[in-house]
This record gives sequence, structure tokens and C-alpha cells, in this order.
Amino acid sequence: MTLVDLTIPSTRTDRLDGLPVAIVGAGPIGLAAAAHLAERGIPFEVSEAGDTIADSINRWGHTRLFSPWRHLVDPAARRLLEASGWQHPREDGLPTGAELVEEYLRPLAALPQIAPHLVTGAEVTAISRDGADRTRTSGREATPFVLRIAGRDGVRDVRARAVIDASGTYRTPNSLASSGLDPLGADDVRDLVTHALPDVLGRDRGRFAGKHTIVVGAGHSAANTLLKLAELADTVPGTTATWVIRNSSAIRVSSSAEDELPARASIGGRVDSLVTQGRIRLVDRFETVRLRRDDDRVTLIGQRAGALEELTADVIVNATGFRPDLGMLREIRLDLDDIVEAPRRLAPLIDPNVHSCGTVQPHGFAELAHPEQNFFIAGMKSYGRAPTFLLATGYEQVRSIVAHLAGDVAAASNVELVLPATGVCSSSLTDTAASASSCCGPASPSSCA
Repeated sequence: MTLVDLTIPSTRTDRLDGLPVAIVGAGPIGLAAAAHLAERGIPFEVSEAGDTIADSINRWGHTRLFSPWRHLVDPAARRLLEASGWQHPREDGLPTGAELVEEYLRPLAALPQIAPHLVTGAEVTAISRDGADRTRTSGREATPFVLRIAGRDGVRDVRARAVIDASGTYRTPNSLASSGLDPLGADDVRDLVTHALPDVLGRDRGRFAGKHTIVVGAGHSAANTLLKLAELADTVPGTTATWVIRNSSAIRVSSSAEDELPARASIGGRVDSLVTQGRIRLVDRFETVRLRRDDDRVTLIGQRAGALEELTADVIVNATGFRPDLGMLREIRLDLDDIVEAPRRLAPLIDPNVHSCGTVQPHGFAELAHPEQNFFIAGMKSYGRAPTFLLATGYEQVRSIVAHLAGDVAAASNVELVLPATGVCSSSLTDTAASASSCCGPASPSSCA
């Protein structure tokens, strides 16, 4: 493994002087990074692929978060906002994703310290060093980064002195198949498979009302959708749901009684009750291998108890979690864990095979560093395929990273993080349960806050 100097920021050279720090993604973590850079007077540019800030959150904005407002606002962002007259929402309130955007992220992005340096509709498709692919070592640390950005006016290259990739994972869901590959037949039924957290009671109601839905996944995003389907069934006859998981139980959802976030703690009991009442059919130990179109319906085919089993529905919800998009980083020298796809020093703290608590050890720039000096992955993407990311974690990550980039060694190294526990810890899980908690990949957007 290549060692990285974690104590001394890279030496500034003429090629780096005056260049901004590039932030990829204008979600909560990217905007928090911008706030910290603004406070320290460090130039930055934010590129957001979506047409609006926090584009991914807007897609599941109907969903209520588990964390109260006191865990959702970055300290530097709060200082900048309050100086402009903004008032913090009620500390114990539980916002929806849309409310998080409207009441916090949009005002933050509109601040004069941030707005001129933020571009939407600007997708970063690749990152490298200017004139140096990943094989070239000589002078690498003194060479600017180059980001290829596809925007409304075409494709351009932008140079930066450092990069914080806070692009998230919502755009890259895990596969329905247990192998991690797309199931055979997936291309034939893409119109009958939806992304996680559809708006069952609102925008997408017509797709689910009076229909049979299969929800695949053992995490909180699956549980959220099942609860909404049960609510829809109360008013629309013929609305039914089948819950498919690949292990014997959904331990992360069902074992959350001791969760310190009450809204998250309650979800397991509510879903379990619906299963017990027969309002939701639970199919466990199901390993998906193939999808098949049957006229206007879709059939899920999998291995169960040593035999093939078929489940047919009108629509399938893929709630199997998310994974990082690493294709854009092909020319960057990364040090990622082979299993979790998180930075190697962070991975042991969050690997669901050995650790599944919401509370992780404090970590900052040192755990997030790569052989590519002054390149960092932060936020949900830093967790790779591991679950239960919380916004407060990302806020502390970018605070430490920005302090490091500013040369403030003491502040960068003094990492403090207190998170609400999930009540599900590896010390109390069997091997089977631990693997169950990891089967659906990273946390759903509803549990990442």
C-alpha cells in the first residue's frame, strides 16, 4: 500500500497559486465544504450535475428524515446563514427532504459567499492531473487537478489545487441480483423497475394504486416504501406488497428498538407488525438471478431453499442500496478497501461485516486521504457500499479536510464526532445477521441524515 504524508499539506507552487478547491456536488456535504472554505477565505468552485442544488434529495423530497434539525445543519453553514438573518428551524423537528432543501440548503447556496462560485447543470465526468495520467509520478503533487465538466454550454476542463468529491451515491443504485451484476433480463423490464423511495402517496401514486408491488431490500428505504404502500392500501382496494430480502431477517430494520433516533427506531416495529398481520408478505432467503416480462407485468426469479421460485408483480422497487461511481476517478490514485470501496483507513470503522453501529469513531482528513495528495472523497460516497451514513459525519469530514487544506494542522487533526447509535452493533450480531445488515448496501437517503 502506498503511504501518504498526512501531516504536511502539499507545497504551493506557481502552477497551483490562485487555483480554487473544486467541490463535486451541491448537496448537504458539498455545500458544507463550501461554507468552511468561505470562512477560511479559500477560493472554491462547486459543480452540481443536477439542474438544481441538492438534486438527489429533491428526488426523494417527500420522505421524512429520521434525524432532527439539530443534526442536520453544518456549524460553519449555520454561522454564515445566521449572519445573514436566517433562523435555525426548531431543533427537534423532523423535516422532509424537500423541507431540508427549502429551509436550509437553498438559503445556504444563495449566500453571496457561495452563490457566485456554484454552477448547476455541470456534471463532472472525469478527474485527473493536468497533463499527467495516473501512471506519471514526477512532479505530480505540484500539478493542478483537471476536472472535465459537461454543462449546458458544452464540455470544458477546469483546473483546481484540490478536489473534494461529495457527489454522493444516489444516482448509482446496487443491482437487484445478489451477485452484484444486473439480473439476466433486466434490460427488458427497466420500465417496470423503480428507484428507491418512490413517492407512493403523491407523484407516483398511479403506478402503485390497486397494483401489486415487490419491494427488494432489507434496509430503511425498503421499510419506508412498505409503510407507504400499506397506507395506500387502506384507501385503494387491490393494493398489495411483497417484501423480498436475501437473508433470514432484515436485522438493521427489525432490531432498532434501542436506536437513539426515535423516528428510525419505530420503523422496524411498524413493518414487523404489518408482516404479522399479513398485510405485507415477507419472502426471505431469496437470491434474485433473473427478471422476465410477462405482458405488462414483471416476474422476479430467484433461488430459494435450493429451488427456483418466481414472484410476479406490476412493479418492482429496487431498494437494495447504493454504490459509489468510481468511473470518473479512473485517473486518480485511490486507496480503497477491496470490500467496502471506502477509503482504506475508514473502511474498518464502517464495514457492515464487522461493524454496523450508527456511531463510528471520529475521522477526518487522515482517514479520507489517498495517494493522490489533496484529493478527498467525502460524504455518503466516502462510505462506499457501507450503510448508515449520517450528515453529521460528513460535516465533520469536510471541516477536517478544509482545515488540512488551509494548513491548520491542529484543527484538522482534532476530530470530534458524536452520533446517535442505531442499536444494532456487530458485537451482538451473528455472522448471518451481520451479512443481513450488509445485503442492501449503503444507507437509504432517509437514513443518511
